[in-house]
Amino acid sequence: MIKIRRSNERGHAQHGWLDSFHTFSFADYHDPQQMGFRSLRVINEDRVAGGTGFDMHPHRDMEIITYVLSGALQHRDSMGNSAVVKPGEVQRMTAGTGVLHSEHNASPSEPVHLLQIWIVPETNGLKPGYEQKSFSSLFQTAGLHLVASRTGKDGSVHINQDVNLYAGKLPAGHKQTIQLPPQHHAWIQVASGTIELEDQELRSGDAAAVSGQPWVAINAKTPAEVLVFDLT
Repeated sequence: MIKIRRSNERGHAQHGWLDSFHTFSFADYHDPQQMGFRSLRVINEDRVAGGTGFDMHPHRDMEIITYVLSGALQHRDSMGNSAVVKPGEVQRMTAGTGVLHSEHNASPSEPVHLLQIWIVPETNGLKPGYEQKSFSSLFQTAGLHLVASRTGKDGSVHINQDVNLYAGKLPAGHKQTIQLPPQHHAWIQVASGTIELEDQELRSGDAAAVSGQPWVAINAKTPAEVLVFDLT
């Protein structure tokens, strides 16, 4: 079964410095039918104006993944980490027992475009943690690549949940199938471009929840950037 979540159905918040689309209920946007999918709780598509950003604020008991699509994001946190996240990189922060962090546009003038992703951890009260890796060289190879997993296999970022996150860029005409283990589900998020998913067309910002089938088959109709979450 495939259920499509269209880009124009998402929640939207415009704060001047921040233009944000919410796939699932978040902040002032609340839809009881859109509270997440499996352990995936938040996917926000954010555009942050130059010289602005999110000041220090707290989180706990959440795995937070940052995926930058264009521009650069300056990260700081109460664990002492300070880093700039760029396209081709994946940042994971385990909020655990509690952490403070800020996320600011690293440019004084150019916008930064990113996906902010929250995943509910398999255990609360974890020790806060941070990890950031570059997959730029891997993304030069067309296709979807494992960038986050519970075990950190194949050089992926470790995440405290039974989730495999695949991401990458697909040239027009590229076809790829991802096998799903028994009883697993998938969430496909189109970051840019247009893909076809079993005769249904998905464009930038669209997403699809997949359940009850052993694979996900994606066909890129145009050059596209796609994230696929394999979830229990």
